[in-house]
Amino acid sequence: MDERYDVVVIGGGAAGLSGALTLSRARRSVLVVDAGRPRNAPAGHVHNYLGREGTPPAELYAIGRAEAEGYGATVVDGRVAGVVREDDGFRVELEGGAAVRARRLLLATGLTDELPDLPGAAERWGSTVLHCPYCHGWEARDSAVGVVSTGAMGVHAAKLWRQWTEDVVLFVHTGAEPTEEELEQLGARGVRVVRDAVAGLEGGADVRLVSGELVARDAVVVTPRFAANADLVAGLGAVPVPMEMNGVVVGSFLQADPTGRTDVPGVWVAGNVGDMSAQVIVAAAQGLKAGAMMNADLIEEETGHAVAGKRSVAA
Repeated sequence: MDERYDVVVIGGGAAGLSGALTLSRARRSVLVVDAGRPRNAPAGHVHNYLGREGTPPAELYAIGRAEAEGYGATVVDGRVAGVVREDDGFRVELEGGAAVRARRLLLATGLTDELPDLPGAAERWGSTVLHCPYCHGWEARDSAVGVVSTGAMGVHAAKLWRQWTEDVVLFVHTGAEPTEEELEQLGARGVRVVRDAVAGLEGGADVRLVSGELVARDAVVVTPRFAANADLVAGLGAVPVPMEMNGVVVGSFLQADPTGRTDVPGVWVAGNVGDMSAQVIVAAAQGLKAGAMMNADLIEEETGHAVAGKRSVAA
């Protein structure tokens, strides 16, 4: 590895690799540090990605890595241990003791799905325990789906998943009790409401109630808390803020402008770390935009240095 790069990209998923591809095509020196733990690793396929529909995540990222490397980017497997501000950029410390310098940082570290405390959910996550119908709805179409509510979004999720199947059961569990209006809506759509608490999941996705009853389901929907993976830049002043939906905090994210530029000079974000709703194709688009804007920012800096140099010579 070189010691100094125009941009160090932290994260080798769709957002990070897309940013690296854009920057390397702009003839920038780029290092991507990939911890190899993409959020969608448990999923079998990527969906709603035009031209790559149904591609396994690992295959998509291998293609993206090869494309970025083809234009000169360096991609390494590893983890960033810390980031420190230096006068002209950043010192990026890697696990194992190595360190490199960067003029700019692109944080594409994604988020962590913090699952509710529901026995059996973690080991089924991404297979029969789901949360996003746009990721898995087609695959679960016309099947028996259970929505286990643990907050304020249970009714919303039940109505949403009803688009893909007529067999939806809302387990109120520890979530908010549906209002009379919501009960009317659910009843009109044929969604059954079960108020007994859930003891856990069994088999493929069957729901065991505390009463002992077992409700057969093919898939179960839960709502995680979406926590931005942003600890690395906290020391620089980039601190996640709460994300609210319908007045309820559902996670955290790093604030940035539409180009991905944060309030911390020299730091951009792309993907789920700054946008919890971004699917893979959106994360890739954000990486492209951030990469282009970072290149423009570097150009302005270099132009300023060039003008100052000319003026000093003329003086």
